Amino acid sequence: MRLLTLLLFIFSSLGQVTHSTELNELSYLTEQYPPYNYDQGSGVEGIAIDVLRSASEQASSQVSLESIQVQPWPRAYRSALIKPDTVLFSTTRTQLREHIFQWAGPIIETRIVVLAKKSKNIRVSQPMALAQYRIGVIRDDVGEQLLLELGVPRDSMVESSVPETLANQFVKDRIDLWAYEENVAKWWLKRGGYDTQEFEAVYVLSEGELYFAFNLETESRLVQQLQQGIDAIKHATSEGEVSVYQQILGKYK
Repeated sequence: MRLLTLLLFIFSSLGQVTHSTELNELSYLTEQYPPYNYDQGSGVEGIAIDVLRSASEQASSQVSLESIQVQPWPRAYRSALIKPDTVLFSTTRTQLREHIFQWAGPIIETRIVVLAKKSKNIRVSQPMALAQYRIGVIRDDVGEQLLLELGVPRDSMVESSVPETLANQFVKDRIDLWAYEENVAKWWLKRGGYDTQEFEAVYVLSEGELYFAFNLETESRLVQQLQQGIDAIKHATSEGEVSVYQQILGKYK
């Protein structure tokens, strides 16, 4: 009886060892970050969503829309840090984050700025000048992290988990400045019915790129598979042909 039990244990263990996770079995976490990733009630969409699905299809392991969860950024960010087989996007790749994730991309270029109303005529010549203002930030977002790296005190920041909340506070002068991705901030302002021409970037925190960020315990071969898929969709199959990637960008212009 003991021998039978031992054999069953060995075979079950072997089955666990030989099981191999695929791209379409990972957990994908994202946020409301239009035009890159968002859900307006009809399902997730956006540039990053299309890149993920097209690139994973190239790897013969297409990620389903159902496997992509939209969460507030702070929750998604912390989950991706601690949960194996989790992918977070769209994530700005920075020096601070470089060694806490594995990376596949880039998805697209990004610019993190500090926005102000043009009517306030705010001019920022050095980072610490920002400390005199109330700055809206998303908790754990790259905007907040970059401000802290520059030495801007946390008590100058007004935190939220919801960008739409910050957009409304910004327009109603409850905050003076908004540190966020430029295109995303303008999308939220436009959605609220505001003229984006009334706002301007008074300081550039970072110019970089958005990526898919994998938990460190995820198999590196899966990161490589997605990377190869991204590279493939950016490459036109013949001269003069528009790549899949360019078609995706054109869809959201």
